Amino acid sequence: MEKTRYEVDDEGVALIQLDRPKALNAIDTEMLRELLVHLESAKEDPSVRVVVMSSTDHMAFSAGADIREDLDREGKVERMQLFADLYDSVVGFPKPTLASCHGYTVGGGAEIAVGCDIRVGGSNLQMRFPGAELGVPVGPARLVTLCGLSAAKYLLIGSQMVKADEALRIGLVNRLAPGAATENATIEFARRIAAFEPEGVARLKQMLHRWDDIEGRSSDEGKGQVAWQEDGPGLG
Repeated sequence: MEKTRYEVDDEGVALIQLDRPKALNAIDTEMLRELLVHLESAKEDPSVRVVVMSSTDHMAFSAGADIREDLDREGKVERMQLFADLYDSVVGFPKPTLASCHGYTVGGGAEIAVGCDIRVGGSNLQMRFPGAELGVPVGPARLVTLCGLSAAKYLLIGSQMVKADEALRIGLVNRLAPGAATENATIEFARRIAAFEPEGVARLKQMLHRWDDIEGRSSDEGKGQVAWQEDGPGLG
């Protein structure tokens, strides 16, 4: 049984949804593999102009990694590698990406969201980066470039739970929508972008990424988090 959904509408918007609502869309190994396949499909499909990352339950985009998944040492390293691959795939995706950040957007879910180009936050948003609490060396590569060093320290070292208004104020999200309408608002914004000339949009994104080097920083961070899992203390 698949744990994600993928569809493309007539206007060129690909919708990728996490679909484990009973688990608050906690991300396990199988889901990571599915998400990577969907992103590759969207990348190779010339009809796709914009990608929206969302979930089937507006109460949670994702509660983060599935801590209940039963994995041996090799499985844990593989899952961490898949997380790093997913973050790099989102950050380096050549077409515009948007995240529908409704409800719990935590850990790995929050990392996916901040890897996207644009984020629409739900009024019920609760976003948190628990790396400091768990000891996981993840987050700076994408957060510093998104909301600045001071806010990144507040979010990562303090591991603060941030709600909608504060997320908008510090730049974690770009606009807000009612919780249950977050996905629709994100898709509406995506369709507006999809109507633009795609080569021009892609060129602007390439310029922004080249001057900022977010892709390079994300790649370096991913290698570090995998090494931490493989050779360091890792997640238990």
